[in-house]
Amino acid sequence: MLPESQHFLRALALALLVGPLRGFAGPAPIWSDEFNQPVGTAPDPARWVYDLGAGGWGNRELQTYTDSRENSFIVADPAALDGRALAIRAVRTSTGGYTSARLKTEGKFSVTYGRIEARMKITRGRGVWPAFWMLGASKPAVGWPACGEIDIMEQVGHEPGKLHGTLHGPGYSGAKGLNGHTTLPSGASLSEAYHVYAVDWSPGKITWSLDGTVYFTRTPADLPAGARWVFDAPHYLLLNLAIGGNWPGPPDATTVLPQTLFVDYVRVYGLSSTSPARN
Repeated sequence: MLPESQHFLRALALALLVGPLRGFAGPAPIWSDEFNQPVGTAPDPARWVYDLGAGGWGNRELQTYTDSRENSFIVADPAALDGRALAIRAVRTSTGGYTSARLKTEGKFSVTYGRIEARMKITRGRGVWPAFWMLGASKPAVGWPACGEIDIMEQVGHEPGKLHGTLHGPGYSGAKGLNGHTTLPSGASLSEAYHVYAVDWSPGKITWSLDGTVYFTRTPADLPAGARWVFDAPHYLLLNLAIGGNWPGPPDATTVLPQTLFVDYVRVYGLSSTSPARN
């Protein structure tokens, strides 16, 4: 029988050999979706609803969002931790337009504070714009940006190794949002593998991390003079894949479609569990 210390060292060595980063190593999440439904089926309607239609979505985006299985479905993926993932697919139509999907937990789940993370393999290509984000549940009553918006992960496809996190609120929205970013080393692309995108959200502080490494923090002290911190209230989750818009610009001749955003899981941990993962 090995001494206790040797058992620990052996377990640690095995953990380091497991492979892809698995996210926060703490107590069980308070809400999650592991996307382990049957292959080809829709995302769980008990957890997600769809935003539908066209109209630019405030950013001059080009896609029409649908609830079709062409644009969102469960897929087999050996790189996912349980072999299955959610696929959100952007498609060019026969008439030259685009369709995609935008899922949200509005009316199903919202949270105030905690660790919110997703393990995803994202897209690349000019004009392609994946996002994992949150909106204040008060949006129907107070509108945007007064409700608050926490962009956990955004990436524009012509910058394949660069990740953005942003806060939008009254007096600091749109191009004036409070933005931070990080870039993968050696020219690597975020689309080449799964990564864990997360925020740790507590009263008066939000911290962004990529694969457990913090790259950005904001507090009320960072707001413009006279602006309000609106991040002490429930927010719901969103996942989407947009095409075009003010920020990424339109696709061009180099853009390959369809493009697919793969989501291995989305997990939300209670406030007492929040701390950037480094396992």
